[in-house]
Formats: sequence, C-alpha cells, structure tokens
Amino acid sequence: MTDHGHSPQEIKDRIGAPPGRGVLRDVVYGGIDGSVTTFAIVAGVAGAGLSPFVIVALGLANVLADGFSMAAGNYSGTKAELDDARRLRQVENHHIDHYPDGEREEVREILRLKGLSGRVLDEATDEICKNRETWVDLMIEGEYGLAGVDPHPMKAAIATFVAFLVAGMVPLLPFLFGLPNAFTVSSWMTMGCFFAIGALKSRWSLAPWWRSGGETLVIGGAAAAMAYGVGLMFHA
Repeated sequence: MTDHGHSPQEIKDRIGAPPGRGVLRDVVYGGIDGSVTTFAIVAGVAGAGLSPFVIVALGLANVLADGFSMAAGNYSGTKAELDDARRLRQVENHHIDHYPDGEREEVREILRLKGLSGRVLDEATDEICKNRETWVDLMIEGEYGLAGVDPHPMKAAIATFVAFLVAGMVPLLPFLFGLPNAFTVSSWMTMGCFFAIGALKSRWSLAPWWRSGGETLVIGGAAAAMAYGVGLMFHA
C-alpha cells in the first residue's frame, strides 16, 4: 500500500486537486473483455476446425470493431454520467434560488450525519451556505452520492480501446506468426494474459496478487471453455 505525504503543502495540493477515479476501471474492463472475446472467437473457430486464416480474419475484425464499440459505449456512458451531474447542479441551483430554507436544512442534515452537532453544526452550515458553489458541491455529494470530480469521457474511451486492442491481440499472435500448435500456444498466452490483468489489478486492491490473478483467470477461462465447446458442436 503506497502512502502519500502529509506535510501542510502536500495535503493542500492533494485535497485541492483530487485525481478522481482515474482509468483503472476502464483499462481492466477493456483488457479483460478484449482477451475474453477475442479468445472466444479463436476457441470457437478452432473448435469448429476452421483454418487459421479464418481465425485471424475474425479475430482482427473483433479486436477493431468490438474494441471501438466498447470505447464508444464507455464514452457515451461516461458522458451521460457527466451530463446527469450537470443537470443535478442546475436542479440544486434552482432549489437554492426558490427554496433556500429547505436547502439550508438539507446542508445541516448532511453535516449532522457527518458527526457535527450544536454550535459547530450551526457555524459550519452558515459558512457553507455563504458560498453557492461550495453549497452545491456538498449537495451533489451528500444528497445524490456523486463524486466531486467529474469523469472524463474521452480519456475513459481511449483507455478502454487501447486496453482492448493490446489484450485482444494476445490470442491472435501465434496464428499471425504461423507458430506450430498455434491454438495451444494461444490458449496458454491468453490464460497468462488473464492472470496478468488480475495480478496487476491487485495493486489497487487489498487482495493478494495471486488471488486477484486467479479470479480473473477463472472468469476468462470459463468464457473461453464455453466458446470452445460451442465450436466443437459444429465441428464437421
């Protein structure tokens, strides 16, 4: 677990410009989906006994088309979150203009739930309500449960697409290079990719790397096994 500095200036800089959620979720999401869906195609086509050329063609089409689709979907979803937060800010500004006493009481209740009471609660409520932007920020977090840092739709989309592209190419590499026993090599490489993504994810969680890697390996392996089984059903 990485510690951060606690000097007055370090605290001021960090609290004054919080980083937000970052792109970890987008990278993990795109990486796992890229490796799972591409290997599912590889496994399904290989199970059906089709040629390596078909595997490469379908795999590349999946990496590009599905990767772009995921990125576009993530962009739209993240932008929808951002638009909703902006809408709620307008709602709160409207309420402050027309129902200031009620909104002030909401501020007081939010602060009370944070442990303030008595004169301190009254003074804190007065101070927050003196600044409209601070007032609205508190309402967005306390009433709607939204983060104080806005998401970045384009950054989320790019992170998803790049992760999907990189991880999605892993199952195709043995076929692209014409390696012998390409499907076996692809299977091991993809399982390694699953485990690596999970192990990397553990850096931002409390789970040990081997458990996080194993969990992702099981999830990805199950999807691949199902696809291969479906391909075997159509094997001539």
